Amino acid sequence: MIRGAEGFFLTLEGGDGVGKSTLQRLLNQRIVDAGYDVVMCREPGGTALGEKLRSALLGSKKNEVDPLAELLIFLSARAQLSAEIIKPALKRGAIVICDRFTDSSIAYQHYGRGIKKSIVEDLNAIATEGLTPDRTILLDLDPAIGSMRNVQAQDYMEQETINFHNRVREGYLSLAKEFTERWLIVDALQEEGIIVDLVWTDLKKRIRG
Repeated sequence: MIRGAEGFFLTLEGGDGVGKSTLQRLLNQRIVDAGYDVVMCREPGGTALGEKLRSALLGSKKNEVDPLAELLIFLSARAQLSAEIIKPALKRGAIVICDRFTDSSIAYQHYGRGIKKSIVEDLNAIATEGLTPDRTILLDLDPAIGSMRNVQAQDYMEQETINFHNRVREGYLSLAKEFTERWLIVDALQEEGIIVDLVWTDLKKRIRG
């Protein structure tokens, strides 16, 4: 979906270790080379406030953060990112690539933590004023493989049980099946070059010159 004269909002979703950051970097280069104005951002973070919230949240210990508090911190960072970075970029006609957005809260805080879905959806709408991605790429991967890929020091959420991460994955797949017109499911086991070719081909069909 193109919002008239505005830009294009692409989000990358998936569990830990699926390769979102790599895809974002490679895709950004493709889009820049094609002559488009591109803005990259991530959640939580992307702004001065968001990075402070990210550090405070992901620097916590396992079981130290209440699920509702966790959700509200993510939403605070999202509200600031939407207002400060994403909406201004879209207004000027840029392509925005965001590593995680509202769907992450549905997957992690509803399917993973068990917070009522309607609560997460309502708070997402408030935080973003109803902003919805034009296209969402789901990099799908078995969480057991994702954890082996993630060799860096893990934050408290990455240290959650395999059952938690399996619930998150199933949540993502459920969302993708519910909103098929917005989502593209990509097998994250494929080579980086194949994945970026696939996503770039899909994106070119949806953006204007």
